[in-house]
Amino acid sequence: MGVKTITVTEEAYKMLAKEKKEDESFSEVIKRLTKERGKLSDSLGAWKMTDQEAQEFFSSLKRHWKKSTVRIRGKADHS
Repeated sequence: MGVKTITVTEEAYKMLAKEKKEDESFSEVIKRLTKERGKLSDSLGAWKMTDQEAQEFFSSLKRHWKKSTVRIRGKADHS
């Protein structure tokens, strides 16, 4: 299996390191987290909604993601 080198910010590295389990590589962390998360379309692909409902839904998600990011950044700053 080949390898790729990626660049991440120090903040992103700290966040990833916090998720890392003992004896787990960073590649394994990334694979585990992305597998657990899955794709939004896998959960909502069959959900029929109007354009307005979709806009409201994604606006709500963005607000919550922003709040989560602020909380995560706050925790990373205190590390």
